[in-house]
Amino acid sequence: MSRERAVIDGGNHESQLVEWKEGWRDEYLKWICGFANAQGGVLAIGRDDRGKPVGIDDAERLLEELPNKIRDLLGIIVEVNLRVENGRNTVEIHVPAYANPISFRGRYYQRSGSTLQELKGPSLDRFLLRHQGRTWDSVPVPGVAPDQLAATVLRRFRELAATSGRLDETDLKAGDTELLEKLNLTEGSYLRRAALLLFHEDPEKFVTGAWVKIGYFRSEADLAWHDEIHGDLFSQAFRTIDLLQTKYMKAAISYHGIQRQERLPVPPEALREALLNAMVHRDYSVPAPIQIRVYHDRLKIWNPVIMPDEWTIEKLLGEHASHPYNPGVANCFFRAGEIESWGRGIERIFNSCEEAGVPRPQIRLSGHDLWVEFLFGQEYLKNTAGKTAAKPGKPAKTTNRGSEKSSEKSSEKSSEKILRLLLVSPSLSAREIAERLGITARAVEKQLAALKSQNRIRRIGPAKGGYWEIIDG
Repeated sequence: MSRERAVIDGGNHESQLVEWKEGWRDEYLKWICGFANAQGGVLAIGRDDRGKPVGIDDAERLLEELPNKIRDLLGIIVEVNLRVENGRNTVEIHVPAYANPISFRGRYYQRSGSTLQELKGPSLDRFLLRHQGRTWDSVPVPGVAPDQLAATVLRRFRELAATSGRLDETDLKAGDTELLEKLNLTEGSYLRRAALLLFHEDPEKFVTGAWVKIGYFRSEADLAWHDEIHGDLFSQAFRTIDLLQTKYMKAAISYHGIQRQERLPVPPEALREALLNAMVHRDYSVPAPIQIRVYHDRLKIWNPVIMPDEWTIEKLLGEHASHPYNPGVANCFFRAGEIESWGRGIERIFNSCEEAGVPRPQIRLSGHDLWVEFLFGQEYLKNTAGKTAAKPGKPAKTTNRGSEKSSEKSSEKSSEKILRLLLVSPSLSAREIAERLGITARAVEKQLAALKSQNRIRRIGPAKGGYWEIIDG
């Protein structure tokens, strides 16, 4: 017995596969369209809303008219059968699932659970792309050439890919156009959306909401300060992690003998994995940025997602194969050594937290909203009670007593942070670097001059429009 037959005969409610109607109306062609665009199903005519057969008087006419009407208006072939129960005639329209999108009078419908939904906006875009065998990030974008991408970002990608060993040396030495073709980021003479997200200095010209927003909250309704992180995805990832670790989270300080140890509430590997998962798997058709909310006792990451068909939160949290929503973006992050490709992102987050002795994050899925919430451990909260994270525009307070040695270490630490920033975003100005690190622009200018005199960096091009090149890596 088929699933549809079992539900029709023994069920007491409608389902994904079955819809009951007491009589026929032409508007029910929407339901047939919805079945064809989902998993298929049966529209049973002559049953009440509990599935009980009440019969219809015009069954013979429907058997003759409906196959042709459905074929002419929907372009699909269905099976229409007469069924007699307790002397009552019912008609069953068996609709197969169609691989190509089906429309009714220019509109698209889809069965979802026991309801019919008209597809509009981003939902319709996703539906059509899926039926065309495309992903969102594989859509070509006219009017953008490879030479309009950021050369510094492409160069940095080559460095990361060379270090990871996940791209052949021949491909790394190829020109930009050849490299983009190798990464499957082109289609004919067009660049795909993934290329613009990854390598354009301002992907928001093409994708609204392709940025990250961070806020520090004293309470749910009290935002203390916030930052916006824009630019290519590689730069966004680095700068977001750096801001979270240097400006938004305070370190718990302890001593092992005379050695000072600093410990953040979220293990760096877990934080990095959670952010990269959000960037790689998010639904970029939603015009809202990834949002990170930081409190004194927790950190929450939100991003819009589209789960694979029939996936649940249990499937997401369990063992599963890699199934990126944006495979072009995911492939480049993998080649750069930033992520794995085995569907182990959440497992790696959990393992990192367990190794650090902190709580596993809570992961919640509500519709298309995915929340990853890291709860800070009690020991950490106890050690940091009364302290606050660094405020914008000001350096975090230290216990430096003014010793020369301590000052040198602080200067050395700042210079390394500046180098890390310039590795990913070489065109940052002194003011922008100061904002990222929470120090003054004058201090940054001194550090840049020192690094330049040490032959560790050099300026390429003018003050405006040029960039910094790392000499010693």
